[in-house]
Amino acid sequence: MKPKTRVKGHRGNKSYLPSKPCAVCAQPMSWRRSWARNWDEVKYCSEACRRRRSVQPDP
Repeated sequence: MKPKTRVKGHRGNKSYLPSKPCAVCAQPMSWRRSWARNWDEVKYCSEACRRRRSVQPDP
């Protein structure tokens, strides 16, 4: 029988995943697989927060 080795990474434990605050509600949002390619660009935790964002013109 093989000895069990401790696996680093996710494996069901979300404390290993990165998180950041939502730009609208400031709630912490955890990394999601669907955001893997553009995690740096993700600003809002939900579609509702995206709709509530304050629209500011670019300088």
